[in-house]
Amino acid sequence: MRSYVIAGNWKLNHGGGDGCELATKVAQATKGITNAKIVIAPPFTALAAVSSDLSGSHVEVAGQNLYPEDKGAFTGEVSAPMLLAAGAKWVILGHSERRQYFAESDEFVHKKTVAALKAGLRPIVCIGETLAEREANKTLEVVFRQLDAVTADLRTRPGFGVIAYEPVWAIGTGKVATTEQAQEVHAAIRERLKGVSPELATETAVLYGGSVKADNAAALLACSDIDGALVGGASLDADGFAKIARAVPA
Repeated sequence: MRSYVIAGNWKLNHGGGDGCELATKVAQATKGITNAKIVIAPPFTALAAVSSDLSGSHVEVAGQNLYPEDKGAFTGEVSAPMLLAAGAKWVILGHSERRQYFAESDEFVHKKTVAALKAGLRPIVCIGETLAEREANKTLEVVFRQLDAVTADLRTRPGFGVIAYEPVWAIGTGKVATTEQAQEVHAAIRERLKGVSPELATETAVLYGGSVKADNAAALLACSDIDGALVGGASLDADGFAKIARAVPA
C-alpha cells in the first residue's frame, strides 16, 4: 500500500555548508514522524555532504535531476550512478522548471525515468499544466500526455516511482489550487493509472506541488487522492516544512 511522501525541493539554494545545517534542522524538526516519508533534495554540490550528515536518520535524500546516460562526455551533467554514490535514494524528474527553462520533452523525461529505475533510484516524476493550458481547458490533456510518457516505465515496479502533480501557475506564485481543483486532477490521474494497471493505481503515491505551505497543507492532504506534497520555497524553513509533514493524516 502506498505511503505519504513529503519532499522538499531546495532548488538553487543551500549548496554548501549551509545545506548541511538546514538538513540537520529538518531531521530534528521532523523527528518522530512515522506516517510519512521525509525527503529533501539539495543542490548537487551539497548532496554527498548532506547524505553523510543524515546517515542513519529518517530523512532520505533526492537529486533534483539526472542525465539519462550512466557516464561519458557530457560535461556538467550528473548520472543516476553518481546520485547513488552521493547517497541519494530519490530523484526529481520533469520538474516544470526543467520543462520550461531547459526545453525538456516528455520523451527526455521518459529516458530519465528509465535511467532512474535501472539504477534503483525512486523517481518523483512531475506533471502539470500552465495557466494558459488551464484557461484553454487543456489541463487533463496535458497532464495525461506527460503521465502517459512514463506509466509503462513505472508499471515495471508499481509503487516504487511517485507522481507529483504541480500546476505550473501555482509554483512560486503564492497561488494554490483549491482543494477541489487539486483533488479533481489527482482523482483523474489515479483513474488514468488504473487504466494501465489497477496495482499501479493503488500503489503509486501522487503528490501535490504548487505553493504548499503550513497553512494550506492540512486541507490538501485531507483529499482522498493526495498522498503527500512536493514542497518548494517552504522547504527552506525547517520548522515550516515540519509543520507541513505533521499535517499528514494519522
